[in-house]
Amino acid sequence: EDVNIIFFLKKYSKSLRKIELSLPKAYVVDNGIYSFTTFKYDLGILMESFVFQELLKLGYDPNRTLFYFGNGHETDFVLLGKNRVKQLIQVTYASARDEIEKREIKSLLKASKELKCKNLLVITWDYEAEEKIDGKKIRFIPLWKWLLNI
Repeated sequence: EDVNIIFFLKKYSKSLRKIELSLPKAYVVDNGIYSFTTFKYDLGILMESFVFQELLKLGYDPNRTLFYFGNGHETDFVLLGKNRVKQLIQVTYASARDEIEKREIKSLLKASKELKCKNLLVITWDYEAEEKIDGKKIRFIPLWKWLLNI
């Protein structure tokens, strides 16, 4: 981690102790390294890693303003701003609404309720929409469009 090839992202909690004790997710700073070392091509994992890299470029600091969240279901990214949860992001390799797994939406909604965050985003491969699910507005945006807007 000291040479910034691998970053470890901890699970968000309001308790610093729980953050420190959480099992971190590892992100490789270069998708080429990931692909070379795992010998598999998983576009979902590569997309998530790419979004992580872009969040770093935007100034988010792992384990200070950038976390993941898990409480039975995992939300890929929790973005903090001014001592509150600013946005929840889920990343999925999906080109159509019916390809987005229910667990992706369920985990985002669960995190939204628990963390009291209304800014919900799902970054997809090629699907764009805005939906109201269980009273919460969720934006679905293709990766390329998200990159153009950041």
